[in-house]
Order: sequence, then structure tokens, then C-alpha cells
Amino acid sequence: QVQLVESGGGLVQAGGSLRLSCVASIRILSIYRMGWYRQAPGKQRELVAVDPSSSSTKYADYADSVKGRFTISRDNIKNTVYLQMDSLKPEDTAVYYCLLNIGAIDYWGQGTQVTVSS
Repeated sequence: QVQLVESGGGLVQAGGSLRLSCVASIRILSIYRMGWYRQAPGKQRELVAVDPSSSSTKYADYADSVKGRFTISRDNIKNTVYLQMDSLKPEDTAVYYCLLNIGAIDYWGQGTQVTVSS
């Protein structure tokens, strides 16, 4: 069974930084697509950043609201995907979820809370 465990969330002041990590219980292959989504209270879950599979010609994709501030990366040896978040804003407050896509199946982590105070 595939499990994803996120960590690194917390409370930070506006302008600060956090680094989220997501560790998978299986070996991550470069052909797997991985990403980060977030859900704020009363809002739908939205894409934050996606790291495409090695079979894709696309580069990493980001929501317009986080471009230039967030960076997604992965370490396949450690079975981990990261989200470096800089210049955080109060509107970044949400529960952040890790996604692992293998073929037609999406696997989700349990989420980690990020709260940015003004």
C-alpha cells in the first residue's frame, strides 16, 4: 500500500519561509508525477506545484499565485518530494497535500497545516 507522509508545516510570519517534505513508502521512479496541492478553509483544493514525470516534455508547473516564490523538487533516492516556500503571504495559509501519480491512480498524503500570520 502506498503511503505519503508530509511534514514541515507550521506557523510563520509573512515574508518567512518553510520547506515541506513528503516521503513515500515506495520507491519513487522518475516516471511518476508528483505534486503539491493546498486547501484553504471554505475553498476547493487547488494545484500549487507539479513536478512532471521524466517522460513528459514539460517543466515543473506552478500556480500563478506562487510563481517565483515556491520551488518543487524531488529526491528519488530518498523517495521524497519537497516544496520550498519563500516570501510567504497570509493567503498561503492552507492545508498542503502531497500527490503521487502512478498511471491512472492518485495517492494523497494526510496533509500538513501551513499558517502565515500578518
